[in-house]
Amino acid sequence: MKLGMVSLGCPKNLVDSEVMLGIIREKSLEITNDPSEADIIIVNTCGFIESAKEESINTILQMAEYKTEGSCKYLLMTGCLGQRYAEELFENIPEVDAIVGKNSFTDIGYVLDEVMKGRRFVYLDNAGYVPNQPRMLTTPNYMAYLKIAEGCDNCCSYCAIPQICGPYTSRPYEDVMAEAKELAASGIKEIIVVAQDTTRYGEDLYGKLTLPQLLKDLNELDGVEWIRVMYLYPNNFNDELIEAFASLDKVCKYIDIPLQHASDSLLNSMNRFDTKEQVEALLTKLRTRIPEIVIRTTFIVGFPGETDDDFEILKNFISAQRFENAGVFQYSQEDGTVAGAMPNQIPEEIKENRYHELMALQAEISEELHQEMEDKELTVVIEGFDEENPELAAARSYREAPEIDGNIFVENAGDLNIGDFVKVRILQGFTYEMVAERI
Repeated sequence: MKLGMVSLGCPKNLVDSEVMLGIIREKSLEITNDPSEADIIIVNTCGFIESAKEESINTILQMAEYKTEGSCKYLLMTGCLGQRYAEELFENIPEVDAIVGKNSFTDIGYVLDEVMKGRRFVYLDNAGYVPNQPRMLTTPNYMAYLKIAEGCDNCCSYCAIPQICGPYTSRPYEDVMAEAKELAASGIKEIIVVAQDTTRYGEDLYGKLTLPQLLKDLNELDGVEWIRVMYLYPNNFNDELIEAFASLDKVCKYIDIPLQHASDSLLNSMNRFDTKEQVEALLTKLRTRIPEIVIRTTFIVGFPGETDDDFEILKNFISAQRFENAGVFQYSQEDGTVAGAMPNQIPEEIKENRYHELMALQAEISEELHQEMEDKELTVVIEGFDEENPELAAARSYREAPEIDGNIFVENAGDLNIGDFVKVRILQGFTYEMVAERI
């Protein structure tokens, strides 16, 4: 039998999908990328915000059509949306044969066995952390994600992740390092460290923040070129971690730090742990100690009670800080969250206007910073080639994370291969991309 997997949402979800594929492959099921020929289809869903929920539902309904138009006999839903709305979805989408909870995905083999016996059911048993699971990488053969923790208990007032995924649970250090060594031995050149909050790694297991030591040990791995860290929350970004980023040669000088706002009253309503002044002090420290640092962040507009003055504070903050990359999200009113029940919900039209205003401001900043990069030299990894012009390659440097940031387009690259690391000189900077030549 053939099995197809659709993985939605964040890289953390993708790692779960890869573990499921590894388990499934050991059951001698053939993996296919074509859902029309799959006997079994699994959709690993995201339920973080409204747009993600809509995408997950639409994907499930699209895959359900293969039960009549393709080979599909069994359709399974896994991940966050299934965990969050299991009974409701199970009742309203009869084409779904099983819904598997967010923390039950390592039991996918058992669920498949039951479904193929004719059973239709919801499976929300919390399997918890299961070490040494097989994993089938779906990323390009030079990069892989390394998940170091599950869950979150920061309890930001707008976020449903703690309800869906449970409390923050670090993976044991030795297991993380064992997987990292396997990745390096298999030829992975870029390891991307992910968790809901990477700065908290180890606190629950060892009573201290252990990410700096993890980065030191990852830095020793032979064959690895880049170690990139995502989802670094500001409140635990201590001096030891700053020093690790500054001193470790393989750790990308790239900080992905979700700040969400700059108004102290809104940060307090969001249940964030930092003030604007504390964040500014951290950003100054980072830029002073690591001059070549690139900072990516995210902001929420339209949070309940956000006034024109709050929004002006945020705009002025972004103008002053000049982030290399910033994503903007319109606040999504989520069931069961503290913010979801707050008064003073912001009308959609105001959210939309504020979103576009911030995006336009950030576009100007990004373009200026990219233009300032002109004539500078960078090491890039080749990721693909233009179909119409095979001499033009799409690439990334330490400044760009995959699937999130823009590309660097490299001229005269026809003799290179995907996964090659090469030196380039930036010729032109644009809003989201740069053009370079090989050195």
